[in-house]
Amino acid sequence: MNRRALRLLAEHPAQVARWCGLSLIRDDIHNDWMRLMITGREDMTLLAHRGSYKTTCLAMSMVIMMLVYPSKNILFLRKTDDDVVEVIRQVKQLIACPAIHTLSEKLYGTAVRLRKSDMFCVVTDCYCPVRGAPQLLGQGTRSSLTGKHADIIITDDIVNLQDRISPVERERIKGVYQELQNIRNPGGRIINTGTPWHPQDAISLMPNILRYDCYTTGLLTQEELQRLRQAMAPSLFAANYELQHIAQEDALLTQPPRYISDASLLRDGIAHVDAAYGGQDYTALTCAKRLGDEVVLLGKLWRKPVDDVMPEILSICNEHLCAPIFVETNGDKGYLARELRREGALVRPYHEQMPKATKIAAYLRKWWPHVTLLEGTDPDYTAQLMDYTPFAAHDDAPDSAACALRLLDKT
Repeated sequence: MNRRALRLLAEHPAQVARWCGLSLIRDDIHNDWMRLMITGREDMTLLAHRGSYKTTCLAMSMVIMMLVYPSKNILFLRKTDDDVVEVIRQVKQLIACPAIHTLSEKLYGTAVRLRKSDMFCVVTDCYCPVRGAPQLLGQGTRSSLTGKHADIIITDDIVNLQDRISPVERERIKGVYQELQNIRNPGGRIINTGTPWHPQDAISLMPNILRYDCYTTGLLTQEELQRLRQAMAPSLFAANYELQHIAQEDALLTQPPRYISDASLLRDGIAHVDAAYGGQDYTALTCAKRLGDEVVLLGKLWRKPVDDVMPEILSICNEHLCAPIFVETNGDKGYLARELRREGALVRPYHEQMPKATKIAAYLRKWWPHVTLLEGTDPDYTAQLMDYTPFAAHDDAPDSAACALRLLDKT
């Protein structure tokens, strides 16, 4: 094999993709994804938002794998047979590209061509299998896996909206994924891509997760994100773009959040801290400013005890000139108020008398249509707001937000 061509395929797959006409594939994100798919040794799970070109990267990676691993066979799984046909078609188109012909000629002395193909199967003339399996076989999750074996198993979007709304479908797909462990050959690996839809879906079984939400990749502008938020339910936007699980049924808030980038609007607001002291609770910080009948709000959330994040809390409050900091004394007997004062903060301790669910329902629901979130609000914070029901597992962010809104309501 020509080592330069092999190195180019393995180390610079994004460049190869652009030569094949995939002009939106980028070096800073997609090249890393494809390198892990092509050269990685362990199982991997790539969770990326819709429109991040993860399936395009997957198709390109499968083409390169077929060239650089001519003795290995690939099993490709998607939710339905129709979904599989779409990707197999793209793989065949990429194999026919002049760039792939040129590179394969460098590797083998002659351009690689399709020897056999149909809607679900691709075999090139460089394939030299140890077993009789096709080089690339695609199938939906309802097709039989009995008797199948593969060196490389790839799942793409086998979890979707059906898994969110149907416990039966969730369990079925989890069973399919577990069966793949028996399908892979010794020394083989499983590559997963998709987006999560439910805390107990099959993605909860997948290892080595790499997570790229819509704020991480930079592939979507704020204007595009705002348009998408307005075009779909909050639960769908959270799942598809923020990679978050939020409740749709019985959710207190149904209107999607609005965002603004002007941090100066928050200046001279107030702050509220809902503190955690261990366990599974979160520490939530809410900075808020009332402007007439509207409220600008910045939310931060940490799954850490408040002592571990106190410097960050003070830094954020100082940066936005938000004071005083209101803290509840019911649980800690004034401990947090004393510690914040020791650090020079202006603090207003108070004793909470209103039931949490009543407070959240009264103030968060009342003010939510008038709330605009400042860009930089943690996605986890927003997810807790949108996920809130009286039976939610975590309510630290809604509680903090409701306390801040109650204070502003009084003013």
